[in-house]
Amino acid sequence: MTLADNVAANLPLLRRYARALTGSQATGDAFVRQTLEAALADAALKAELAEGRLALYRAFNKVWSATSLEAVEEGEVAGYHEGAVQDRLRAVTPLARQALLLTTLEDFTYAEAASILDRSENDVAELVREAIAEIDRETATDVLIIEDEPLIAMQLEDLVTGLGHNICGTAATRTQAQDVMARSTPGLVLADIQLADGSSGLDAVDDILAIASVPVIFITAYPERLLTGDRPEPTYLVTKPFRETTVRAAISQALFFNSTRPI
Repeated sequence: MTLADNVAANLPLLRRYARALTGSQATGDAFVRQTLEAALADAALKAELAEGRLALYRAFNKVWSATSLEAVEEGEVAGYHEGAVQDRLRAVTPLARQALLLTTLEDFTYAEAASILDRSENDVAELVREAIAEIDRETATDVLIIEDEPLIAMQLEDLVTGLGHNICGTAATRTQAQDVMARSTPGLVLADIQLADGSSGLDAVDDILAIASVPVIFITAYPERLLTGDRPEPTYLVTKPFRETTVRAAISQALFFNSTRPI
């Protein structure tokens, strides 16, 4: 695979990972851009990137590891202007979240994640355990589930309540989501994009965000509809069929970054 082919095929996925890791589309894209610029300036790295998706993520991690903390300290990367986010990122190492995201959201094996992070498989396993422990310590919040498939909705309800959160409502249509919002304001939304009556989960989420600033995790069988570059892309995107650990990782990231924002 040529460098151009590899980047074209995997860039949307790398941008998704970068967004989830940083909590910001602008910041995530800045790190992806730095990765590509580094590849253009380094012949050896440029040749490595043509090898496949693993090499692309490995190159991204080199850039992230070398510049992320410095960028946060100096405010050089777009998207880190929020002071609270800066403080939280200075205090918490992202390695555990990286390991969890790579092995869940990005579906790499522990061996592949170890190669990307330049760690042993045992290190990755321990980092994943640390990340899961962090999830279990999250402050409980109210969750709205927008999902038209009853079995999936029930699965998500069980997962969310198992993490210690509360379900403030489940909606199968945009109208039902509006009804839930009329009664309560969730602290987190899990949303499909194609709903029972033909209405759009995107429109339902737009309705919610017009009322309150709430983190949203899209869970969909059609991720390509959201990864177009034509509109602001979701920071948290999980593809169906999903693994519960993937949704758990996304919830942890969403609540981690949301908790740093001033009310």
